[in-house]
Amino acid sequence: MKARFWMAVITIAALFSAPLSFAADEELGIFEMIHVSTVSFDETAAALDEALAQSPLTLHASHDVRVPGDLHKARVYVLTSPAYADAAKNESPNTISAQVLRMAVYTSGDEQTTYINMANPVAHAMVFYADSSDYDNLLAAARSTAGEMREVAASVPGEAVSQQMEPIRTEKHYNKYKGDGPARMMAKFRTFEKSQLELLEDSADNYDAVVESVKKALEGSSVSDAEDTTGWETVAVIRLRDDAVYIGVTNPYIEDRMVRINSRFRADGKSEKSPYPGVDHVSALPTDILVVRDGNSTRVLHYGQMWRMQLYFWDSGYRAFTANVGVPSAIASSIEDTVTGN
Repeated sequence: MKARFWMAVITIAALFSAPLSFAADEELGIFEMIHVSTVSFDETAAALDEALAQSPLTLHASHDVRVPGDLHKARVYVLTSPAYADAAKNESPNTISAQVLRMAVYTSGDEQTTYINMANPVAHAMVFYADSSDYDNLLAAARSTAGEMREVAASVPGEAVSQQMEPIRTEKHYNKYKGDGPARMMAKFRTFEKSQLELLEDSADNYDAVVESVKKALEGSSVSDAEDTTGWETVAVIRLRDDAVYIGVTNPYIEDRMVRINSRFRADGKSEKSPYPGVDHVSALPTDILVVRDGNSTRVLHYGQMWRMQLYFWDSGYRAFTANVGVPSAIASSIEDTVTGN
């Protein structure tokens, strides 16, 4: 597992004393491993729960991810930072995905060692706030938030680390993110804004009613197994501001495909006892549905799943994308059918 990434084991003081800064050409992972636990999965999760309860972060939900064959354990935590949210309060409601923080506890390797990683807040800020006039301050707030997440993980028995995890990109790449390599054409060369696909539109006056109708549609869906895209579970509903609600959803199909896609062509970290090293990408979940009030309209949005899949899983390799080219559209169509009632 450790051979997969470059690792810098650093002191707690170095981790938390000051926000990290990045040059435009420095490489930064969309994920960051932040802790190697020396206790069991259950003990790690319990210690993390306790640390989060005492932290400045807000825990909205946790969800046990279904790994194929139950051969690894994985749990994702959905969080927000009040301080970070306050720093971004004047930004477009369409950028709220940057505010949704995710940590994961998972097991991997022959010894099924327990790790903690996070979806990197700094990398996400580089994507979603690239065009903001307050970009530098928002990046500083994201770095501070990442430090808070590292500090929480450091409360767990084990070793604090700071390890950039694939996919790894430069700040410049994140700022103009439209996909990666030859697969960019699959994402239609779209930025995050153009990748936000509209599910429903209504008047601004009906905002709260639309939020409730989306929640009800999701609650009423019947979730199938990992072979079928049908039905979605709501992991978290977060009203980040009066004009922006995030709804995080998942189902067995997306969990199965995301873990398998990243594991299929990986060699490092993969063995008979650890067949799904792609479990280290589960902090990409849940996937987003946004309800935003924009001018005179209420809009329900979700992301083009090929764009999202590339953001989080490009290191799976081009072969993995071509072998699973129908998966993103199947996921997106299922979300659309569930929310719109088609």
